[in-house]
Amino acid sequence: MANLNIDSIKTRTFDAIVIGSGMSGGWAAKEFTDKGLKTLVVERGRDVKHIKDYPTTNLYPWEFAHNGEVPQDIQKANPIINRCYAFKEDAMHFFVKDAEHPYVQEKPFDWIRGYQVGGKSLMWARQTQRWSNFDFEGPARDGFAVDWPIRYQDLAPWYSYVEKFAGISGHADGIPQLPDGEFLPAFPLNCVEDYFSKQIKGKYANRHVISARCAHLSEQKAIHAQQGRGQCQNRTLCQRGCPFGGYFSSNSSTIPWAMRSGHLTLRSDSVVHSILYDEQQGRATGIRVIDAHTKAVTEYYAPILFVNAGALNTNLLLLNSTSRRFPQGLGNDNGLLGKFVAFHNYSARISAEYEGFQDLTTDGRNPAGGGYIPRFRNVFKQETNFLRGYAAGFGASRYFGSDSDGLGVDFKKSLENPTLGPWQVGSHMMGETIPKETNYVRLDPKHKDEWGMPLLSVSVDYDDNDAKMKQDFYEQFTEMYTKAGFTNIKTINSKQAPGLDIHEMGGVRMGHDPKTSLLNKWNQLHACPNVYVTDGACMTSTSTQNPSLTYMALTARAVDHAVQAAKRRDA
Repeated sequence: MANLNIDSIKTRTFDAIVIGSGMSGGWAAKEFTDKGLKTLVVERGRDVKHIKDYPTTNLYPWEFAHNGEVPQDIQKANPIINRCYAFKEDAMHFFVKDAEHPYVQEKPFDWIRGYQVGGKSLMWARQTQRWSNFDFEGPARDGFAVDWPIRYQDLAPWYSYVEKFAGISGHADGIPQLPDGEFLPAFPLNCVEDYFSKQIKGKYANRHVISARCAHLSEQKAIHAQQGRGQCQNRTLCQRGCPFGGYFSSNSSTIPWAMRSGHLTLRSDSVVHSILYDEQQGRATGIRVIDAHTKAVTEYYAPILFVNAGALNTNLLLLNSTSRRFPQGLGNDNGLLGKFVAFHNYSARISAEYEGFQDLTTDGRNPAGGGYIPRFRNVFKQETNFLRGYAAGFGASRYFGSDSDGLGVDFKKSLENPTLGPWQVGSHMMGETIPKETNYVRLDPKHKDEWGMPLLSVSVDYDDNDAKMKQDFYEQFTEMYTKAGFTNIKTINSKQAPGLDIHEMGGVRMGHDPKTSLLNKWNQLHACPNVYVTDGACMTSTSTQNPSLTYMALTARAVDHAVQAAKRRDA
């Protein structure tokens, strides 16, 4: 029996364990297996294989039973997830259902999740911008959070590294607050978007409307062909899963790449209960896993552990990983684990009309979604009554209308000959929120889920800084729209709760000082250095740029460090 036990432990021992298979977990798997490490990836959700498990990807509109809409009974049963823009009949199978994965809202918070192999990399909007030094230096300059332990130059080569593999389309625009990258050709702006770009360039010194940068293969390079991915077909059905691999996801790129190495073991339907800590060794030794279906408990072991469960779930897991050494959660000597959570504020929009270009309309589809306006407030100096700033999306399109009155031949002719309305333009704010200790997550002391895990209790809210920033967005864009000759300008306050932006970050922030941060400059827990966190939980501040590209770069960089440290036996 003793030998059997030793053999059993041996089969459950790996060189590295990665918890989570989404955006950052997929990258960790790829990097470890590329370096020859026997790697276990543990995913709490079901397996989703590229192409095979995209059930709606090739359906025509008339083949959907509900015309693409979510049936009313499903909407009522899922009041939180139903608020997400992408929760439609063609993609709702990638979202968790409210009743199956409850959490506690101390304040309103819409937690949007996708529990499956690939995680939210199947569901993201694919916007990919580098952060700049204005972002990494921001906390030190403004004093609103602890200083980042890294700067742009630390991450720049890793941005290049992941961009070449993932495939990012965009222009080299030469904007200081939005560094250029290794780009594939950009998707072009349409005539009104281009008109607005030229108007803004002519009237403002530091404001730009550029083609949105996104993780779509506008051109297939050799590295993408090696992954089995083809050029984007401009279908704009990305939320269903792309059978061409036209956009980057863990499912089409990093996970199958790692699998082909022969070094990857992928275990889906496995809920990680906690990280095991050995007090005598002074290091983490493995994980305790609950089978999602049988509830059987199994332990797996490795000298290197990467936590990539998704920002809030990573907080939950670390808080639940208690021991005599860490009674408040793994690495939580300073009591800050779960605190300083922040997010992006997407609750403000502005629309208008343009009477020009009546002889033109759009032809085809733009998977990048149109234009992007980088942050222009408080970049080079503090110029407003709020801290930090906002970026914004921008798009223009023409409305096709049909007269639905009438009967018979007249009605049919009306449907066959839609009339073009004026150009409609719209922009949405992407505001940076300030990390605060009062924005936190913690373990609920009473309630547990069906796997025995404590429910996560979320207490996150807007503040006065967000309100001032939002007002500035309305004022500045009204001014810009007016100068561009747009009319019928309308501001829109969605009044949505935090979380619906799907960019929650923090709780396990990076920093120089173990007294004020959880992770060092290499994403290692200060107090348990063989555990790394490289998903959204590690973020010290949130920038205005989308975060996914930064998660990828941080992960590739951290894996390289972990492997080198293991060779030196200093982690």
